[in-house]
Amino acid sequence: MADTRGHTLDPSLPEPRGHGLHLRPWDAGSDADAATWLRGCLDPEFQRWNTPLKQWADLSGARESLRARAREAEEGVAASFRVTDEESGTTLGHIGVNEINRPLRLARVGYWVLPEARGRGVATRALLLASRWAFTELGLHRLELGHALGHTASCRVAERCGYPSEGTLREAMFEAGRRDAFRDVHLHARLATDEEPAAYDGR
Repeated sequence: MADTRGHTLDPSLPEPRGHGLHLRPWDAGSDADAATWLRGCLDPEFQRWNTPLKQWADLSGARESLRARAREAEEGVAASFRVTDEESGTTLGHIGVNEINRPLRLARVGYWVLPEARGRGVATRALLLASRWAFTELGLHRLELGHALGHTASCRVAERCGYPSEGTLREAMFEAGRRDAFRDVHLHARLATDEEPAAYDGR
């Protein structure tokens, strides 16, 4: 089997900026980042659509989760960003370029938005930024995005960002809060050769 791990992500790569956002790496040593990560991952709307492989529910678990993200960056297999307002620096959510496969120039993207930041196009703007970064800075060719079937908000974000639907993956993720039952996943993808979507105007 081919080695899918890449080189350590270069810390000198520019942090994505634009659309009123600044994507910054999470800091595993920051109490504020750990508390925000905990709040985002325990949010009922997040848990409705996602079931993390490893469950945790306290600051200690949040810190370990962020340390794991940092290790993935060191191994070159993922990049995790804290989505912040470009002017105020306020944290609005998270976006990750995950499961980076260098030989195939492929990765999967995922995101969530804090409750108080929803309804402002944050996920759309962050996905546009992260996609451009992955194509230009990492040289990837294909980005995949999967969400639980029925998650219409995530479906709209994908389509606005140039990720057309490619079909349904049967029972490809856990049911909410369970590991003994599965649900279908709606698959979207975008290629580096696809036309760049227009800047999001918030509508």
